[in-house]
Amino acid sequence: MFGKLGPTEIILILVVIILLFGAKKLPDMARSLGKSARILKSEAKAMKSDGQEDTTAASAPPTPGEAPAQRTIQAAPGDVTSSRPVAEPTDTTKR
Repeated sequence: MFGKLGPTEIILILVVIILLFGAKKLPDMARSLGKSARILKSEAKAMKSDGQEDTTAASAPPTPGEAPAQRTIQAAPGDVTSSRPVAEPTDTTKR
């Protein structure tokens, strides 16, 4: 159904994209797409490291009275303007 894309088809697709969005908006869209990819990558990396910390933390529980350290998730390395502290969910239901 869909064969290999040749140079003519790729150029036609690019022209349609430029006509739809305009040449001025394309750099902004590419920049926001890259920023979103960096955020997704850092979140996935944080989730992996949390999974590894959970397995090691299970063997050594924190001492009573000691509050756990607050995590900070960064959008990109060195980007402190978009860093935000993460509030850990607490289990308020009684079982």
